[in-house]
Amino acid sequence: MTDCGCEKAQRELEEFLRNEVCKTQHTDIAEHLENCQGCRDEALVARTLTEVVARACKEAAPEELRDQVLERLRAIQATH
Repeated sequence: MTDCGCEKAQRELEEFLRNEVCKTQHTDIAEHLENCQGCRDEALVARTLTEVVARACKEAAPEELRDQVLERLRAIQATH
């Protein structure tokens, strides 16, 4: 395989991390990441951020907070 270069690796990084590139592109980008510390660091940041956001989206607000928000919304609606 040939090194795809930093520009292509960075441009297609999000798709690569979501496995949305073809097998050849995936191989080329993976090989580039193995040999380029800067792009590997960028991939690590992107992967970590994606995982943190995914976890945050799965978490539910505490029941008490939910009740407080609903109570406040009802109070606002009652005055309008």
